[in-house]
Amino acid sequence: MAMITVRVSDAEKEWLQYMADFHGLTLSDLVKNYSMEQLEDEYDNQTAEIAHKRFIEDGKKTVPMSEILDEFGGLD
Repeated sequence: MAMITVRVSDAEKEWLQYMADFHGLTLSDLVKNYSMEQLEDEYDNQTAEIAHKRFIEDGKKTVPMSEILDEFGGLD
């Protein structure tokens, strides 16, 4: 397993340890889990922005929900 070293101040380490204890995690798991979640969210946001840009560049347009309901019927 690979190891990454992150340098933090004593106060930051104390706070991170407090949060790890609060969540019932090891300090390593806390940093890994929360860092990965944030990076995954950022990746998802960037992917969505690129897809939206291509959607607009291709001249595609959204259709109002009212038109969909008119064409296919209501939700009854």
